[in-house]
Amino acid sequence: MTPDHRPTRRARTAGKVARGLGWFSIGLGLAELLLPRVVARATGMRGRESLLRAYGVREIATGVALLAARNPAPWLWARVGGDALDLATLGREGSLRHAGTVAAVAAVAGVTAVDVIAAQTLRADAQRARRPVYDYSDRRGLPLPPNEMRGAALIDFEIPLDMRTPAALRPPVEV
Repeated sequence: MTPDHRPTRRARTAGKVARGLGWFSIGLGLAELLLPRVVARATGMRGRESLLRAYGVREIATGVALLAARNPAPWLWARVGGDALDLATLGREGSLRHAGTVAAVAAVAGVTAVDVIAAQTLRADAQRARRPVYDYSDRRGLPLPPNEMRGAALIDFEIPLDMRTPAALRPPVEV
């Protein structure tokens, strides 16, 4: 990032969203880690409490990393990966007849969309910051004043053979 780079308003908003997602991850992770039976019952994942504890540790780690990182975009992508894992687990281990599982799938899908949008916004802003900024304010584009440049290209210009109008297409010459 260049020293004079200022994030766009969208990037600043995405940064705030990333912080919010960091706190959300920590809260969700604590719930999965400390109350796995409650989360399992609510999501239709009974019997998978140890898996939910492991996912809780992952959520807490990602949340802390999001809050501590100078550039949260990679950690947002880590959240997207975790969300994909959560969706796969809910689809395989949960009961889609259970209203809690369906609600959990919908919630994870919604949060995944937020993660992706924030990560893409931050990535685009970082790419914009890496682009060099050229200063042409001291140039006018011509080596001489405009009056002296007029017609200069025609002085020694000869039309290349492949650019000339074929004889068959030239207007007739009146004699």
